[in-house]
Amino acid sequence: MQRCLVAILALCASAFVGSARADTTVFAAASLKDALDENVAAYRDGMNERVVVSYAASSALAKQIEAGAPADLFISADLEWMDYLQQRRLIKPETRRNLLRNRLVLIAPADSRVSVSIAPGFPLATLLGKGRLAMANPDAVPAGKYGKASLEALGVWRDVQARLASTENVRAALVLVARGEAPLGIVYRTDAAADSKVRVVGLFPESTHPPIIYPIAVTAGAKPAAAAFLTWLSKPEARAIFQKHGF
Repeated sequence: MQRCLVAILALCASAFVGSARADTTVFAAASLKDALDENVAAYRDGMNERVVVSYAASSALAKQIEAGAPADLFISADLEWMDYLQQRRLIKPETRRNLLRNRLVLIAPADSRVSVSIAPGFPLATLLGKGRLAMANPDAVPAGKYGKASLEALGVWRDVQARLASTENVRAALVLVARGEAPLGIVYRTDAAADSKVRVVGLFPESTHPPIIYPIAVTAGAKPAAAAFLTWLSKPEARAIFQKHGF
């Protein structure tokens, strides 16, 4: 009797998972949230199809896909984590393309009076006072890696590396600054535009870090419906939404 019950429960669970997987599931970098949410809503209205998005750091999402998480599309905030999955044959390389670009900025709380020109040797440590610099994990998360590369190129990384408020993704760094828990933070320009509680105090020169490129690809185990949403994201309507959000 107990074995029968277990079998029935297993069948029910299998049916539930199958129905849950009827949606297209997108794993996307946290910095895409506002723009991609709007695109998902527009796609749903036009196509009457449901897309579910899971947001996190690109590094975390890539590892989840490697572990077997049921993603149909992956949008990374850098090329390296897409390369990571491609090397493991976990995406369909023929579907891979570069979708978006972004810029890196220094932010402060909206009521801060900080003003700075970002240039080699700029006084970042002095501007922090007794506070910490909020940024995504510089060893794994794309925004953090870009930030570290830029600070190294500008010659100020050593001045602040022991004074970081390291976060699991770029949106968490944005929150620390928005709440006034960190006097300065490094985020993408699109993140800063999404929160009125912060303001941009400096724009990092693009020459100081690798190009910020967001690649997209269909995963190796994706459902056929994923291709339709990939196509949508390259259409003028979708690109207009991304541009509105600063990409």
